[in-house]
Amino acid sequence: MPAPLVARKGRHLQRYENQLRLVAGCIPYKIIEKPDNQSGDLINRVEVLMISSPGRHDFVFPKGGWETDETACEAACREALEEAGVRGIIDEIELGNWVFRSKSKPRYLQPGRRLQRSHLRLGGH
Repeated sequence: MPAPLVARKGRHLQRYENQLRLVAGCIPYKIIEKPDNQSGDLINRVEVLMISSPGRHDFVFPKGGWETDETACEAACREALEEAGVRGIIDEIELGNWVFRSKSKPRYLQPGRRLQRSHLRLGGH
């Protein structure tokens, strides 16, 4: 039996760049095999996994803090497992970088807490 997953806690290993907290995530997907799909239409065979979290009314892709002892791909894999319970293969190609405001502390501008840069990758399973 595999060891239980223990999520990382604390921010002592958290990466920052120009006072932006760096986060990593992925877009988990799988391709469904449909025997009746003779046209090879890929778009109708792709399922994407999104998650919800307490206090939110929308769905998001799994993402979280990118720590100093891991690569962006390792962080994306860890977050997919911690937040969505899925494992897969993370594509090394970065889908893009976004700077966004954290919804957790909207009133306070603390270094690295309000603005975050997300490194997103594609992950299939």
